[in-house]
Amino acid sequence: MRVLVVEDEEFLREMIAEGLRRDALAVDEAGDGPEALRRLRLGEYDVLVLDRDLPGLHGDEVCRQVVRERLRTRVLMLTASGTVRDRVEGLGIGADDYLTKPFAYDELLARVLALGRRAHPALPPVLERAGIALDTARRTAARDGRRLALSRKEFAVLEALLRAEGAVLSSDDLVEQVWEDGTGYRTNAVRVTLSKLRAKLGEPPLIETIPGSGYRIPATAAAPDAAPGATDAGPSGGDSR
Repeated sequence: MRVLVVEDEEFLREMIAEGLRRDALAVDEAGDGPEALRRLRLGEYDVLVLDRDLPGLHGDEVCRQVVRERLRTRVLMLTASGTVRDRVEGLGIGADDYLTKPFAYDELLARVLALGRRAHPALPPVLERAGIALDTARRTAARDGRRLALSRKEFAVLEALLRAEGAVLSSDDLVEQVWEDGTGYRTNAVRVTLSKLRAKLGEPPLIETIPGSGYRIPATAAAPDAAPGATDAGPSGGDSR
């Protein structure tokens, strides 16, 4: 799940962002309204955590623009104003949920995850294929009953590949879904994560490398062998930015 946190108070913004990253979400940050809109127009986010009182462009106007431009993101509005009138106004301009400051991080996380589920209502909480059971609610993974100790990035990559239902995901696709903006993925972040994930998944091999295209977990094969000549060096050709 990709989240954009927009908050002008740097300490609070970083606290929220780091907490969500620890809980295996891909998080980008913005400190004002214009930067928030720039990021929203460049990339797709499942959830927007939006401070209402922003410099440059008020959070209300950012929310209105999300609605006008039909951007596919759910909006969780943060504000120090907790009256019924304020909540009604916030929801009336297009926010999907409303959280008053100060708040408990656990409540914010629960609301973000709930909005993420609403952004993808058809997605099952447990993904199963080829002996893999990935519980996205409890953040647990197993293969043939064997518990897998995955890092948050390994878990997110495996989730992305399972949700693709056999389609090929390029390195760019995985970066878009799993990593934050500015990640130095050209320094082998994708390749290294996939290599570690394959080692933890064990035998027989599950993730295919499609030379020149990307990676996939076949939709029908129980336990596919790697494509001939495929290595963890990753795809070439049109897969790079």
